[in-house]
Amino acid sequence: MVVIGCDGVNSVVANWLGLQKPVHSGRSAIRGFVKYPDGHGFQPTIHAYFGGGARARYGFLPCDDNCLYWFCTHNSSLQERTQLDSISFAPLKLRLPWNLLLGNISKDNVCVAGDALHPMTPDLGQGGCAALEDSVVLARCLAEALMAKPRKEIDNEEEEEEEEEEEEYKRIKKGLEKFGRERRWRSFSLISAAYLVGFIQECDGKVMSFLREKFLSRFSVGVAWKMADFQCGELKIS
Repeated sequence: MVVIGCDGVNSVVANWLGLQKPVHSGRSAIRGFVKYPDGHGFQPTIHAYFGGGARARYGFLPCDDNCLYWFCTHNSSLQERTQLDSISFAPLKLRLPWNLLLGNISKDNVCVAGDALHPMTPDLGQGGCAALEDSVVLARCLAEALMAKPRKEIDNEEEEEEEEEEEEYKRIKKGLEKFGRERRWRSFSLISAAYLVGFIQECDGKVMSFLREKFLSRFSVGVAWKMADFQCGELKIS
């Protein structure tokens, strides 16, 4: 048996493994989905706008000719002044990167994946992608462990069954440990880069605003593209 905790940001399984709870990034996000019956007329690309006294970032992405997904991340007191029935927003959380380096991603036959492993701010757009990476790497690691050449057969049927169960448990544990090693630094890098990009894009200090407009905008885009380029390895079919 394998227990894979994919229970989100407030993961019970991650807590059982001893990982610290995600922390608030200091920003919140409002997201929405809007439909234009007669078409919106926007090009199929990401549109994003930065700056402003409220330290906000606004953007939208066409889903098709009639629908748009939009978002707004911000760090202001506006939400505190708004009635609860007039706004819908969620705090942006992340797992502290060094907690991943020091904590347990797996233990025995239990591990975590997806947001339970690496909750991050949405500044790279890699949260869902990272969860898909987890699934491929986890499948590969478990397959390699379980498909390894079995030990010599035992004559006694009862002893053989017990030996097989113990051997399977050890293989699962080994596969999950390999998964943890492969995903630890990848998750650390994604969480750190996402937070850094978000900080650069939304900081309203004069020096940072100047650097962002003149130099760092290209840096942010480059980081996003580089982080998205990741090879999960090949899945072997027996």
